[in-house]
Amino acid sequence: MNQLSNFPTYSRHNDSTEFLRQSIVKDIEEKGYSVNPFSLPLELADSLLTRALNLPKEIYQPAGVGRQSGLEVNHFVRNDNIAWIAGEHEIEGAWLAFTDALMQDLNRSLYLGLRSFESHFAIYPEKHFYKRHLDAFKGASNRKVSIVAYLNHQWDTSDGGELVLYNNCDDVCGLKIQPTFATLVVFLSEEFPHEVLPATRERISIAGWYSVVDKKISTLFVDHH
Repeated sequence: MNQLSNFPTYSRHNDSTEFLRQSIVKDIEEKGYSVNPFSLPLELADSLLTRALNLPKEIYQPAGVGRQSGLEVNHFVRNDNIAWIAGEHEIEGAWLAFTDALMQDLNRSLYLGLRSFESHFAIYPEKHFYKRHLDAFKGASNRKVSIVAYLNHQWDTSDGGELVLYNNCDDVCGLKIQPTFATLVVFLSEEFPHEVLPATRERISIAGWYSVVDKKISTLFVDHH
């Protein structure tokens, strides 16, 4: 398990996340996913949590399923609320700088051809969920790598709300990942079905995706995957 002390405060000018990023690249190459408990720099994670909680309530919208013209809100599939990260605030810029550095490392080592990134804050109220799904379907999507950052302080196993990552469509057991503060999960979007289980308390995270096509910020607000 990675310890916070291994990853000092994040800085654009003195990048302290190189070890974390290289560990993610190695995991993706070897097994297609990477789980890193307590690995996001503490100051960055705390600042992102503050940003998520301080956004006006009207900014958060019910998340949809599907893409573009097929987008719809379906509370039987998912019922979280999301706010897209456009990088207009300093801390959002710090998050995007970190994810851009990871994208460069993934491309440099694994030749994935990633060209853009989109992400949003996600708030799951008590007992809310996201049923089993894939972030991308082979040959039908431009999303190649998914990333989730958890922002929940003092999370206990009894709180529930795990991310369950399945090896394939036939896997019925999966790997349960606690949404503990500063935990970072990265996986290949086309390979791993996953779901979010209901929790006994509010659950806050960031979900993001790397794509092989360029995307403009304006398109993010009509594509509420």
